[in-house]
Amino acid sequence: MFKKIKKLFHYTCMMITVRTICLFSKIKENRILFLSDVRDHLGGNLEMMDNYITDSKYEKVYCLKKSRKEKIGLKKRLHTIKMICTSKYVILDDFCSLISFIKVKKGQKIIQLWHGPGAYKTFGLSRSDKKMNHLKKYLTHRNYTDAIVTSKEIIWCYAEAFGMKKENVHAVGFPRTDIFFDQKYIKKVREDFYKEYKELKNKKIIMFAPTYRGVSLASSYYQYDELDVDKIYKELNKDYVFIIKWHPGLAESSEREEFNKKIAKYKDFYLDFTHYRDINDLLLVTDVLVTDYSSVIFDYLLVDKPIIYFAHDLKEYEDGRGLYYKFNKYVYGDVAKNSNELIKSIKKGNMCEKEREAFRKTFMIECDGKSTEKTYNMIFK
Repeated sequence: MFKKIKKLFHYTCMMITVRTICLFSKIKENRILFLSDVRDHLGGNLEMMDNYITDSKYEKVYCLKKSRKEKIGLKKRLHTIKMICTSKYVILDDFCSLISFIKVKKGQKIIQLWHGPGAYKTFGLSRSDKKMNHLKKYLTHRNYTDAIVTSKEIIWCYAEAFGMKKENVHAVGFPRTDIFFDQKYIKKVREDFYKEYKELKNKKIIMFAPTYRGVSLASSYYQYDELDVDKIYKELNKDYVFIIKWHPGLAESSEREEFNKKIAKYKDFYLDFTHYRDINDLLLVTDVLVTDYSSVIFDYLLVDKPIIYFAHDLKEYEDGRGLYYKFNKYVYGDVAKNSNELIKSIKKGNMCEKEREAFRKTFMIECDGKSTEKTYNMIFK
């Protein structure tokens, strides 16, 4: 009870502070704020938009924070609030709690570009546990004037998650997916990668990129024992390397440390790329993606190479976290329930062309290499 009262007091003080600053602040018509609570440098959709906006009539400002856990001083917090309240355009790609407290001014645009394309796991107000908690519901994804999605089919998912009207959710694609259509960029990424990792040049690259289990990052975990690392090595080490990109929520787990000890004897085969700067760049050098319920499936579609769903706990995951559609709707590759099936699928390399095209039409049809331009026009024109 004490914690609840303390939290309510904190939220009330924050609301009063933000609303007071907003009341006595005036909108600057040319100011664009790039806002993030989860990154200290621009990336993804934010970076693509920042690079595209070159008109000198705009004043671009940046309020970035490494993570939600990072403590910032009062001066920086007040500066961020002031920038939110005075910017005509506020552009973000993840949840930022300060947006929940503001009163959007007439003509102001709060644009949620989100970070994951498609619509896989339920989030925001689509989550049943969020709907049951009034305070969380109030603070989750409020005050967006506009949002973007990667196809018209999934507008309803984002409208529900953000508590928005459908007409304010725009199917323009995701700016960061434009790189998958940029042949110069693809060539440079591959050249740079193999300069740094010369030993991988003549190997096929399997990337293992699962998402975490659990209802939140605070309680995240993964069933590491489901991977038979000895058998996978024995069957595949001749032609492949197995690079691993753990979800950030799993990066510091003690169980992962134990897993790393198991694979240490195969250091030329199992390579931990968890801290590699950009997963999209890794996708461009990947020959086979192994994942499960991660939104990386949407980006990887644009690479047009085999994908395998290592879904050993499908029933439990569907019942626990929840998906917007039935799992089969997301499948455009083989589904493996254990390591034996995984090995067979990797060797087979099934492309599932029919399912792949159905997936594209449902989730990614607006990603055509021109999403940055379409997003710019939606916001500014």
